[in-house]
Amino acid sequence: MKIRIRTFVVTSTLILMVAVMAFSLDTSKSKAPFVVMKRDSIASVAAFKKVYSVLMSPRCMNCHPAGDVPLQGDDSHLHAMLPKRGLEGKGKYAMKCANCHQPTNIAGLNKPPGHPNWHLPPADMKMVFQGKTANELAKQLLDPRTNGNKNMKQLIAHADDGLVKAGWNPGEGRTLPPLSHAAFKKAWIAWLSNGAYAPEAKK
Repeated sequence: MKIRIRTFVVTSTLILMVAVMAFSLDTSKSKAPFVVMKRDSIASVAAFKKVYSVLMSPRCMNCHPAGDVPLQGDDSHLHAMLPKRGLEGKGKYAMKCANCHQPTNIAGLNKPPGHPNWHLPPADMKMVFQGKTANELAKQLLDPRTNGNKNMKQLIAHADDGLVKAGWNPGEGRTLPPLSHAAFKKAWIAWLSNGAYAPEAKK
């Protein structure tokens, strides 16, 4: 009898451990709170200020406009041909992003930059950067309802997304973001892993 009870306890414990491990590993669709390495508000906010300087540069903000027309140029003016976002963020009607933005950059000064999946965020998740304060943008990036349904693991991975990295390969005649991609990624991870604190809102 004792052997059976002991076997049952050991088996139950093993099943519970496996279930916990499976739950912790399957974070792809998790809506659980973010898990952070440590909480250091000073380090986190300092890192986000670096992140913010990149996200507000034309290379990022031009594809995250407040309206449905992308921005263009180092001065972030409205796109000359006034293409619209469309439901999927890939343009509307005959004005598709891929008509001009090819899989790779077109050679020449100020020619359209390229990427195989060039697009704006979709209409149901616009992820606007333009006009956002550091406080507002940090909160937006952390909320799955406004960040593309991303959890912590997906947010960290997003720093290496191909379209994100295209910001550092914008073609001839365009200003690069204020940090290298490596420095941006380091700041991005430092912000998230130290507690993902938002800078204080300005009064």
